[in-house]
Order: sequence, then C-alpha cells, then structure tokens
Amino acid sequence: MAKVKIKGTIVSNSDKWIYEWFGIEAVSPGDVEKAIENANGEDLEVEINSGGGLVDVGSEIYSALKKYPGKVTVDIVGIAASAASVIAMAGDHVRIAPTAQIMIHNVKSKREGDYRDMKHEAGVLENFNKSIANAYILKTGMSQDELLKLMDKETWLNAQQAKELGFVDEILFDEGNQLVASIDHPVILPSVVLNKIRNMVKPPSNGDRDRKIYQAKLKLLKLKGEMKHEF
Repeated sequence: MAKVKIKGTIVSNSDKWIYEWFGIEAVSPGDVEKAIENANGEDLEVEINSGGGLVDVGSEIYSALKKYPGKVTVDIVGIAASAASVIAMAGDHVRIAPTAQIMIHNVKSKREGDYRDMKHEAGVLENFNKSIANAYILKTGMSQDELLKLMDKETWLNAQQAKELGFVDEILFDEGNQLVASIDHPVILPSVVLNKIRNMVKPPSNGDRDRKIYQAKLKLLKLKGEMKHEF
C-alpha cells in the first residue's frame, strides 16, 4: 500500500523550500501529487498529524485525494486540525488513533484597509467557512448549520466524539469497541519573513537544492543582526 504523509504545516508549493530551509516540517500539494503518481492507482494510506495551514492549499490536497481512483484510507495519528481536518475528510475510510483529535474552526485572515475592506473580508471569510463545511457535510451527513455552529465554537473532537458525529469511521486499535462516546499551532511564517527570504535567496532548483540551501543558511547567519528584528 502506498503512503502519503500530511505532517507539519500545510503550505504552498512555492513556499515549501523556505520551510525546509528553516527546518520546519511542512507539506505541500506537490508532495502529495508526487506520492499519488508513484502509487499508480494502488490503495493509498494517508497519515495525518498536522495543525493545519493555508485553507486553499488544504482544499487542493483534499481535491487531489478525492479524485484518486484507488481506495484512500486516512489515519489520524496525532491531530487533524483546521486545514488538515479538511484533508482528512477525503478518505474513503477514515480512522483515528484513540489518543488523537480533530479540530474544526472558522477561517482566519490578516487584512488591512478601511471599514469597507473589513466588511468585504467578513463576507469572504463567511463564504470560505461554507466551502470548508462542504467537506464535513459530505463525510458526516450533518447539516451546514450544525457544522457552522461547531466551527464558530472552535470544536475539538476526541476519537469517540469524532466517530459518533461521523467524522471518522473507525477508532484504531479498538477491536472490542470499548471506546464510546495541548496543541501546537501550525508554524505559519510571517509574510515579512517570506518576502525577505524570496528577495535574499533565489529558490533552489532540484539539481542543486541542497547546495543552495546550505549557501542560503550561511548567508542568513551573516545577516542575522538584521534579520532578528523581523521575527
């Protein structure tokens, strides 16, 4: 059985190399697409332990897994929070460790502008919430109103609750069905840091990726006096 790992922060393809550079665990759509291509249609096992990340990237990964022609089994082994919870809903069969949790909440954003911009952004966020809720609806059969209320409250579900509400199909290691009904937030690098890295370092190509990442680290060390004011 082929495997896909959703570990760490969910980031875009263009920013993945920056997270690697800082040594921060992250996953991008490109990582998932590569694993899917290598799977060649055989059954796919997706292992999730992620606090989430970018909502549009989570949607892209969810869509890629839903379109996969083979059977997709999702194992939530730590947490599936925020965007990672959306990805978890792509499984044909979803399992959760007895010690794991799912968290669903409203989409958040950082926006600048006047009151008109804020009103517009509020509408955008409400639509994002409804779009995300669609993944939960398809899996659980719950109504949109029920799910939006759970998202409003930032709801944490343990294994028993997740199974009872239909977010998962099975609790791992619970052969006898005995189980009945602090978190690390995703490391999202600030835009000022991402932009500084983009301007300072040319993204490495696949051919000499390690060498350029090493050179970039050396350059960062030389500039740490300037960089420390950004973090």
